[in-house]
Amino acid sequence: MLKIGDIEMKNQVVLAPMAGICNSAFRLTVKEFGAGLVCAEMISDKGIVLQNAKTLNMLYIDEREKPLSLQIFGGEKETLVEAAKFVDKNTTADIIDINMGCPVPKITKCDAGAKWLLDPDKIYEMVASVVDAVDKPVTVKMRTGWDEDHIYAIQNAQAVERAGGKAVSLHGRTRVQLYEGNADWDIIKEVKKNISIPLIGNGDVQTPQDAKRMLEETGVDGVMIGRAALGDPWMIYRTVNYLETGELVDEPSVREKINVCILHLDRLIALKSEHIAVREMRKHAAWYLKGIKGHAKVRNAINECESRDAYVSLLMNLVEEQEAKSMQVV
Repeated sequence: MLKIGDIEMKNQVVLAPMAGICNSAFRLTVKEFGAGLVCAEMISDKGIVLQNAKTLNMLYIDEREKPLSLQIFGGEKETLVEAAKFVDKNTTADIIDINMGCPVPKITKCDAGAKWLLDPDKIYEMVASVVDAVDKPVTVKMRTGWDEDHIYAIQNAQAVERAGGKAVSLHGRTRVQLYEGNADWDIIKEVKKNISIPLIGNGDVQTPQDAKRMLEETGVDGVMIGRAALGDPWMIYRTVNYLETGELVDEPSVREKINVCILHLDRLIALKSEHIAVREMRKHAAWYLKGIKGHAKVRNAINECESRDAYVSLLMNLVEEQEAKSMQVV
């Protein structure tokens, strides 16, 4: 079973930290589908240190989400340490994760995110400084390298371990690849052979069968699922069930998908207000609706929605249409 420091997960399935996605409303929804660990979206160390109100709101944790990993990013040791100390003392997060994988230029030009991948010595220094300053276990999320010519995945993971990090999550792509091309599971396998702390594999896990294959082929201790869970928390449930029993659970019905979408919306409203939540949930609706016949018209209408009632009405009308059609077929 996956264990990070003294935090023991009930299974090996981990929700990836996705920027702009993994707030408490989304994490709790995925958690209820069985994820062993959920990870919060990355949070700026400077925002925490400067006590920015919007940043501090991102630190909110619902106790039902736990165990939870809270991710911070930054390029300077002093602010990273200060932010980690604040998270350590002022949140109920179980794990503090440091982002070394974000490929976005506005992050990397601040010497944060994937920029760290070029310098194992900096990784050691930064992680060791955070580990020394906090009580919670410290982990790192990274990519295989900056580009094809600078792949230091083994050295970087070893630096995390030497510095006292308790686990590494490794996305099998370089910074240059972004989310394109294939994830390199061979590098994940090599890293696993060269460290003794837990390694969580990430990249191209689209189905429960992919998760099983990653565990078997690379030897990782856990499997991280990101984009495959968007609009589809059943992917988490189906993966956990498949790994435990070898059986594939059926895909959800249209009504089941829409009910969870509405639950997600209501949680986001409670977290951020109706005006903000309805706008943020537009992208989630597109993910929840994927694969449902006739969803394009509804998705376009939802993109114009400004209220919960209008949003829910569009979704429920779609459910009734779909169910009426299936009755006719029968």
